[in-house]
Amino acid sequence: MLHNWIKIFIYHLKQNKLFSFLNVLGLSIGIAGLIFALLYWNDEHSYDQWNPEKENVYQVLVQLTDTPVRGEHPFSLKSFLEADPNVENVVYGDSWYKKGLIVYKGKKEFVDKMINVDRDFFALFPFKISKGGAVSALKDDGSIAISDVTAKRIFGDENPIGKEVNCFDGVCIVRAVYHIPGNSSIAPTVIVNRMKKLLDPNNQMGVFNFKVLVKVKDPSKVDAIKRMLEKVYYDEIIVREASQAGFTPDEMEKKIGHFTVFMEPLSQARLHSVADGYPEGRGNYQFLLIMVGLSILILILSIVNYVNMATANGINRAKEIGVRKVLGASMGNIIRQFLFETILTCLFSILLALVIVELTLPYYNNFLNKDLITNGSQFYVEIILVFIITVVAAGFFPSIYISNFELLKVLKGNFARSKNGVWLRNGMLIFQFSIASFFIVGSHIVYQQVNYLSNKDLGFKGDQVIAVALNFPNYYYEGENIERNIYNKYTVTKQQLNKIKGVESVSAGVMSFDGSDNSLFPLLYKDVLFKVKHAAVDFGMLEMLKIKMVKGRNFDEKIASDTINSLLINETAAKLLGMKDPVGKEVLIRNQKLKIVGVVKDFNLLSPEVAIPPMTFFHIKTLDFAEDMNLVYVKLKSEDTQNTIADIEKFWATNVGNEYPFKYDFVDKEYARTYESYVKQKDLFLLLNLIVIGIALFGLYALASYSIQTRMKEIAIRKALGAETNMLLRELSKQYILYCVIGFVIALFPVYYLLNKWLENFAYRIDISIYPFILGFLALMVLTLIVVLSKAYQATKVDVLKYLKYE
Repeated sequence: MLHNWIKIFIYHLKQNKLFSFLNVLGLSIGIAGLIFALLYWNDEHSYDQWNPEKENVYQVLVQLTDTPVRGEHPFSLKSFLEADPNVENVVYGDSWYKKGLIVYKGKKEFVDKMINVDRDFFALFPFKISKGGAVSALKDDGSIAISDVTAKRIFGDENPIGKEVNCFDGVCIVRAVYHIPGNSSIAPTVIVNRMKKLLDPNNQMGVFNFKVLVKVKDPSKVDAIKRMLEKVYYDEIIVREASQAGFTPDEMEKKIGHFTVFMEPLSQARLHSVADGYPEGRGNYQFLLIMVGLSILILILSIVNYVNMATANGINRAKEIGVRKVLGASMGNIIRQFLFETILTCLFSILLALVIVELTLPYYNNFLNKDLITNGSQFYVEIILVFIITVVAAGFFPSIYISNFELLKVLKGNFARSKNGVWLRNGMLIFQFSIASFFIVGSHIVYQQVNYLSNKDLGFKGDQVIAVALNFPNYYYEGENIERNIYNKYTVTKQQLNKIKGVESVSAGVMSFDGSDNSLFPLLYKDVLFKVKHAAVDFGMLEMLKIKMVKGRNFDEKIASDTINSLLINETAAKLLGMKDPVGKEVLIRNQKLKIVGVVKDFNLLSPEVAIPPMTFFHIKTLDFAEDMNLVYVKLKSEDTQNTIADIEKFWATNVGNEYPFKYDFVDKEYARTYESYVKQKDLFLLLNLIVIGIALFGLYALASYSIQTRMKEIAIRKALGAETNMLLRELSKQYILYCVIGFVIALFPVYYLLNKWLENFAYRIDISIYPFILGFLALMVLTLIVVLSKAYQATKVDVLKYLKYE
């Protein structure tokens, strides 16, 4: 029986080569799209799944009213946490991922994922220890654990345990080598315990410096810890500040704001975090859902396309089914035969899909900045499930539909004129038109929004400005007069950089254009506390970026007070403070009175989907911000840019320091990466749009071919009676135009609603106009007419006698 089914299947493959190929190609594209989405889904959901403590480990986050959620806390919290009976371990950490050098026997290795944490780190992140022990790995100040890859780089085949290395400006002893068994929210290459000096009990509340992780005994009672910490913040900051200022706690809370603590479980950190709390960052859950949702939609479209063509093709096989029924074939036997044919088609499709995935996976990995592979038991199980679901969805209905052909009708040869099944095929064709309309209109709106972000006036010009990482040697940050020493070293560096041919100007600012710093700090004006973003800048910084002044003046090297008590604010800050004429007004920052000398025109420092924050600008020396300088900005002349950068790199290695790699980035490109995920969404929508249109046109071509084929005798009769070609074309295409209109109308509400929800991500967005819908409809109509009219025109050129000779 199977042998007979295979022979019949091969026969129909040969007889319908084009449609068989379109069937396999359409399904394979749909399956390949879903495989890509599954690979991405699996990778994002695999973070921390290897960690047996993922449900018990929490990161402590805090938010002050109207400020972003932050993960830094004072050391004073530790005693309160350790006293809580539900807390098993408390781990304090310095700011995530430092860059540094490890020196062993004169050999230097640069490490860019080094963390400084408490001794109990491995109790929360039990990496696989290949050498040494987890308990002793960070047992005292100066202990260090390194990853197996880093150990190989530094020590080669030597056993690292017990070896002394220089790092963090001191001698450390290697006590463990570890391997991270899977994706982890914290994935350092070096872990060191140098917290003793930092965790000084004299660090009082108000110094927000440390990351805090806790391991709890009972996750169901974690809300009690949250409430306890909120009370600590209230008592230690609100009440204390109120007492010192002579206010009641309620009055002070209204001025400062309310502290809200978040206890965020490690198991949800990757995709559902309220902040970028962990060093490996957050996954883009919305992008993930969009990719999976659109991939499923395309697979559904591919299956609908297959069902449409299978039921239409059933007309040509009606007599075959009738004859088989006369010879004794049961309905169940016919159903099994057509399911078997669907299984073979889906098998070919899934094999072709895997080939497509393997060939394009490097591009997909580059698109997502991932390293995905088609491997693993979970992936194989998912492939089998996709295969089963596709077979059932694509094969079950056509097999039942075909097996229900009426015996006498098909044997009389008039089945082709029956209306049976036409409503279903037409309904699915309308569904295809709806999906195609959704993608055509949606991709146009996404393109408009991303194009709007790309061309929006940001308020600054960074195309010829590079930001150079300022990696002074660590000893500059030790001893007395750190701020003055660093600023003096920067000043000398600035003067020498200005002498390099091709350098137009040099400045510095304690701010960056990568969208990473959304912190807000207090500013007091007329006894009212406001939260603004501070930016310490050097002379010439704003001019370099062509940031305009609205009122007053910019900082001037000739005016001594500009390094002492002068302040600039942006337009948003002026509105926040309620100042109609800000110039000359005084505000209090860090208990120091500063006078506003100018108002800066608003410009985007954060990603363009975020509203411009209220900002203040003061000179680096005014509030001693030199220690926080980590970037030098260099404006290049437009000619011979590459040679100028090469000369800067040579100067840097000789005069600034060669311990760290020379790193720079163009400001405009750095800023463009803040909305890179939306550019990727645009590219994804465009690609899927082409795929959807292609699949829909496959189905339309096949259905139009079969539909017109069943009307060939009618066409011949009309031609014999004198019908003109234009009339025939109009008659054959009018139903498809109607289906196109219905499908487009059905898609209007979903595309408008979902794209409006997507646009809510942006503080600066386009308004959805009627033009994408008009253009989308016209594009869909033109494509439909091209396909249908091409087939209809071929039909009008047939030999009339071929179809009328038996009449």
